[in-house]
Amino acid sequence: MPQETEPLLQHPELREYANEGTTSDILDAETAIPTKDFGNSGRQKLGLLSAVSLIFNRIMGTGVFAAPSVILKSSGSVGLTFMMWIIGALVSAAGTAVYVEFGTGLPRNGGEKTYLEYIYRRPAFLMSCIYASYGILLGQVPAASIAFGGYALHALGYEQTSANVRIVACLCIIMCLFVHGVFPTIGIKLQDTLGMSKLVVLLLISASGLFSLVGIPGFSVGEMYNQPHNFEWTTFWEGSNMSANAFTNGVYLVIWSFIGYSNANYALSEVRNPVQTIKRAAPLAMLLVTTVYILVNIAYYAVVSKEDILESGTIAAALFFRNLFGLATERFLSAVIGLSILGNILAVLFSQGRVNQELGREGILPCSQLLASNEPFDAPLFGLFVQSLVSILMVLLTPAGDAYAFVVNFASYPFSLFNLFISGGLLLLYTRPYKSYNWNPPFRVPKYVAIFFFLSNLFLVVVPMVPPTSGFEIYEHLPYYSHVVMSLAIGLAGVLYWFLCFDWLPRKSGYKLQQDTITEANGRTRQVFRRIPTHSE
Repeated sequence: MPQETEPLLQHPELREYANEGTTSDILDAETAIPTKDFGNSGRQKLGLLSAVSLIFNRIMGTGVFAAPSVILKSSGSVGLTFMMWIIGALVSAAGTAVYVEFGTGLPRNGGEKTYLEYIYRRPAFLMSCIYASYGILLGQVPAASIAFGGYALHALGYEQTSANVRIVACLCIIMCLFVHGVFPTIGIKLQDTLGMSKLVVLLLISASGLFSLVGIPGFSVGEMYNQPHNFEWTTFWEGSNMSANAFTNGVYLVIWSFIGYSNANYALSEVRNPVQTIKRAAPLAMLLVTTVYILVNIAYYAVVSKEDILESGTIAAALFFRNLFGLATERFLSAVIGLSILGNILAVLFSQGRVNQELGREGILPCSQLLASNEPFDAPLFGLFVQSLVSILMVLLTPAGDAYAFVVNFASYPFSLFNLFISGGLLLLYTRPYKSYNWNPPFRVPKYVAIFFFLSNLFLVVVPMVPPTSGFEIYEHLPYYSHVVMSLAIGLAGVLYWFLCFDWLPRKSGYKLQQDTITEANGRTRQVFRRIPTHSE
C-alpha cells in the first residue's frame, strides 16, 4: 500500500485551522482533504453537562421503553435477553473508546463523517458522497417518534391505531424542528431538562422493580394481573432461540438502544474545551446508561410477566406502572415517559442537523449553501428540515406492524457499516503505510478493544443476510433482508453520485474540479467547487 505524502492534520495542540484566515484556499479535487473544521469558537456553548446530556438523551430515548418486547421475541427467553444486553453493553463500551480517540484527535463537528474522510482519502470525495447519501436519506428519529406517539396516545386514553400513532409521531417531529430551528437556545435547555427528568423516571422504575423483587410491602403486583415468574431458574432460559439471524437481530436492537455514545462527537466544535470534555463526558454517560439499563430490565421482568411483555408492543414500561400502581398512575407516568422520549428526539435532531450542515459546508451536495447556512435564527434550519422531512416520510411509508422494527434495523445497519470502517481504519492508522498521517491523539484506545469492536461490527454486518429460523421472523410483511437491501442501496446511490459528478462528467466534459474555501460576510467559511477546463497536450 503506497504511503500518503502529506499528513492530514498535525497534533491537535499544534494545528491551526484553515478557516481562521480570510484568504481563499484553492484545493484540487484530486488531492483535497475534505475534513476542514468549519466551526466557530465563538459558538462554543456546550459544557460537560450538555455533552453528557447529548449522549445520555440520545441513548436513553426509545430503546429502554419500547424495545423489551421486540428483543424478547428475538431471544425467546429472559436469560438470553440479559445476555444480549450484556453483549450490547460490551460492544458499545468498545465503540465509546474508539470514538473518544477520534474525538480527541479530531475535535470538530461531523462525527463519523470527519473520521471516515480522514482515513479514506482516495478516491477524493468518494467517502464524502457515500456518507452524504446516508446523512440525507437516512432518517434518525422515526423509531423514537413512533414510540412517542404510542405513549402519548396511551397517556391520553386514545386508541393506538397505526394512523393515530403516525399522526402524533409526525407532529412531534415538526414540533422538534420548530424548537431547534427557530429557538436553538431554548431547544438545548429543553433537551437538557428532559434528560434530567428522564433519569429520575428511570431511577423510579429501577427502585420500584427492585422493591417488588425483594417483597417490600406496597410494591407487589396487583392480583388482577399476570404474576411474573421470570427469575425462577426453570423459566429463566425457557424458550431460548439460538438462531443466528434472530440472535443478531436481538443484539442489533440492544446495540441500537445504546446508539448515541458518539452523539457529542457530531457537535465538538460547539463544545467548550472539546478534548477534555469528550474524554470525561462519554465514559461518564456510558457508565450511567449501562447501570440504568441493567436495573430497568431487572425491574421490568420482576413486575411484568413474560407473556405480557411479548404482547406489549412498544409500551412495556406502561404495563410496569399498571401492574404496580394501577391504571391512573400508569397513564400519568406514560406521559412522563413520552416526554423522556421527546428529549431523545430533540438530542438526535440537534446533532443530525449539524451533520447535514457540515455536509453543506463541504459543497458536495445540491443546495449546499442552504444546508450550510445558520440563517435566520443562528441554527442549521435547512439541515434540520431535510432530516425531519425524511423521518416523516419513513414514518408514513413503512407498512403497519413492521414500522418500529424496520426503522430500528434500517437505522442500525448503516451504523454497523460505518463502525466497521471506522474501527478498521483506526487499526490501519497504527500500521506502517499510514505512518505519514502522524496520528497522535491525546487518548488512545487499547488495540484489543479496537479489534473487538471491529469483529463485532463485522458480525453485525454479515449475519443479517442469513435467513431466520421459522417462527422467529423479523417482520410480519417485509422480507427479512429488507433493511439490508435498503441500507446498501443508499450507499450505492452515494457511489453513483460520486461517479457521475466527480469522475465521469469531468472526464467527459473536459474539466477538473477545484475546491475553494470561502469566507462569507458573517465570518463563517464553506467550500465551493469550480470547474477548471483541461487542455489536452
